[in-house]
Formats: sequence, structure tokens, C-alpha cells
Amino acid sequence: MKKSYAVFGLGRYGQAVAKELLNNGAEVIAVDKDENIVNEAVSEIPFCKCADITDPEAIKQLGISNVDVVIIAMADSLEASVMATMLCKEAGVENVIVKCGNEMNCRILEKIGADRVVFPEEESGIRLAKNLISSDFIDIMELSKDISMAEIAMRKEWIGKTPAELNLRQKYGINIVAVRNGDDLNIEIDPEKPFKKGMSLIVVANACRLEKLR
Repeated sequence: MKKSYAVFGLGRYGQAVAKELLNNGAEVIAVDKDENIVNEAVSEIPFCKCADITDPEAIKQLGISNVDVVIIAMADSLEASVMATMLCKEAGVENVIVKCGNEMNCRILEKIGADRVVFPEEESGIRLAKNLISSDFIDIMELSKDISMAEIAMRKEWIGKTPAELNLRQKYGINIVAVRNGDDLNIEIDPEKPFKKGMSLIVVANACRLEKLR
């Protein structure tokens, strides 16, 4: 049975991947949020759609849950790559491959569930995300001007409590996107499963919210 593919982002890299897959007889959905790019690409990539792949409803309408492999080729937008990766994994996509702009971005994408990251070239002009080691913040990285991702060591007062009980989203405006336990990283978070000593939380929030938590 042939595998089905989706390519997000139709720059030169994304179009090259989509065309090569098509040339080898694969089923390909190509997606970009720029209508002009989609209109130009549709002559060579028949199933080409204009959509915002950071929107959960768009992912649902595109039927991404039925796709075997998603290639996210938007290295110039880390925030979009992160959101797309999370949404694809939540939709049950088995294999999510993401193009990275630099090594730090690769680390971020691996943290939130990318199955494979590709680093075909180092793109000048992309600002490296901040990497801080401070207090119980293991890492903190900028996804955009206002949004940051952090890995936070498990605090004593959190041990034995469930995500539902802590309700960090309500208290601090913080979204838990993954839980690390040793070498294991879990993005399917059970709201009723208590946290244990030694775990860490991968969270995304407005930068000022994270600063308040610190």
C-alpha cells in the first residue's frame, strides 16, 4: 500500500519535496497559507490547498489524521512549525518530519514531538532562541517576539498533583505541551495522572507569563 504524504510550506524546499514524491507515484497533499503561491504551484502539484496549518480546524478539514507522513518545510517560522508539529501529532500522524533553520530550532522541535528533524542548511539572519539556565528553568527559548517555550524542572509543590489540580493554564496562562521523564518525552498528557519527582514540563506561554512564574 502506498504511503500518503502532506507537505506544509511551499517554498523552494517544500515544492521540491512534494514534486519528488509525486514523481515517484506517492499521494501528496501540499499546503501553504499564501494563495498566490498555491495558485502557482497547483499546475505541478495537483492537490494543493491554501490553509493555515496552525489552525486545528484546518488540520481536521484537510484530513491530516489519515496521512502517513507530514513534512513541515517552514524553517523561517518556528512558531508555525511548532504548532503544526503539535497538531499533527495530536491528530495521530505517525511520522512528522520538520525542516529546521538552525540547531537550536531542531532541539525545540524534537522536544515537542517531531519524529525527525532535517537541517539542510544554516540560514543566516535567523535569531537563535535564548537558552537560559536559571532557577528551575532548565531551558527557555523564544518561539517569536512574544511567545516562549521553557523546560521547567518539577517543583516540590507540584509532585503528587495532577495537571488538572495544578491548572497552570488558569493560574499562569501556561500550556503544558509535553512531560519529560528521564529519556522519555510524552505529549499525550493525562490530566488525572500525578506528576512524579524527577519529571520536567515542556510549556509554551507568553514570555511575560513565564517571567512571572520564575
